[in-house]
Amino acid sequence: MSEHDEKIIKAKQNIAEKGVAEGKGTGMFPVTKDRLPPGQKLVTTGWPVLDLGLRPEIKTEEWKLEISGATDGPSFNWDEFLALPQTKLKTDLHCVTTWSIYDAQVEGVLWVDFLSRLNVKPEATHAMFHAYDGYTTNLPLSELALPNVAIVHSFGGKPLTREHGGPVRMWVPHLYAWKGAKWLKGIEFLTEDKRGFWEVRGYHNHGDPWKEERYS
Repeated sequence: MSEHDEKIIKAKQNIAEKGVAEGKGTGMFPVTKDRLPPGQKLVTTGWPVLDLGLRPEIKTEEWKLEISGATDGPSFNWDEFLALPQTKLKTDLHCVTTWSIYDAQVEGVLWVDFLSRLNVKPEATHAMFHAYDGYTTNLPLSELALPNVAIVHSFGGKPLTREHGGPVRMWVPHLYAWKGAKWLKGIEFLTEDKRGFWEVRGYHNHGDPWKEERYS
């Protein structure tokens, strides 16, 4: 990794630790409601952006989702991905930097539908998600089996924008947003847990916003 990339990573770590995200004009205020996890503030306009400073531009005709590890595949190109069952969801989303959004409308392939198309070996227990910018994050398969976990390509009825991880990102709304890898490139099925990018840098390995599992 270059010195420039290391500086970007350090800057983003500082942002995360201070609980600040990019997003000019974004109104944020505390709301006392059962649906807002502790320590979070509701975003009322816009959708903050937080990444490693690298936003790869991937055309849909060039995009491919590589499936590897404890599975026989297959992998998917854009048309094959869109041919899978598509589902619209409305969920909240919570970021470790303390912002939350309500009623995010996304569309994509539910994890349970996606998994049914794969031949995953019985010994697989976790998945590592790989992004086009080199980012990784890990999740146990038991977490992925929960409702509303999806691989999404649309937000608010429009294609997912580049800054928010388009053309495809993971959507894991019951955990902090860093567990939903942007610019999804590959899914590696593991037979044991292996920590991803933020997890090896001090973030919690699980990331439940209701328990404030922000850091290890």
